[in-house]
Amino acid sequence: MNFNINNLKNIALSHKAKFEKLSVKIRKLNSQKADKLFHDLHHKEFKKIDCLKCANCCKTLGPRLKDADIEKLSKHLKIKPSEFFSKYLKIDDDNDYVFQSMPCPFLAGDNFCLVYNSRPKACKEYPHTNQKNILGILNVCLKNTQICPIVFLIFKKLETELQINKK
Repeated sequence: MNFNINNLKNIALSHKAKFEKLSVKIRKLNSQKADKLFHDLHHKEFKKIDCLKCANCCKTLGPRLKDADIEKLSKHLKIKPSEFFSKYLKIDDDNDYVFQSMPCPFLAGDNFCLVYNSRPKACKEYPHTNQKNILGILNVCLKNTQICPIVFLIFKKLETELQINKK
């Protein structure tokens, strides 16, 4: 599939109805089978795409930061958590700690993370396609097809896999 990151959202939106139907099929699988399908495809697709050439998640999505993330980042930056909060964070409509603006304030021009070893848990786990109980976060994965080319490609492969398995 040929696309660049600038039109991924539009391409993913054009597949939205198909991916939603696909998610209904996925939900009918047992949890272990769904996890295995996603995990296998996650590893295959991550070999094909270099996140450092994309960084769309760091440019467009703000992670939800937990207290432990704030402590870790503050320590890494050698500032107090209160200073970290005032300099980088705000509380969103869901009452979560998020960055004041995007792209991520720790994203360097070369797409490297300036706080990589101390990055928030949400960043470490993104795009979540290798987590256990994928069925529990399937809606999140569906939304991530618009942000992450790897997730989009996983859903495209799942379309094929589930059609083959159905025959």
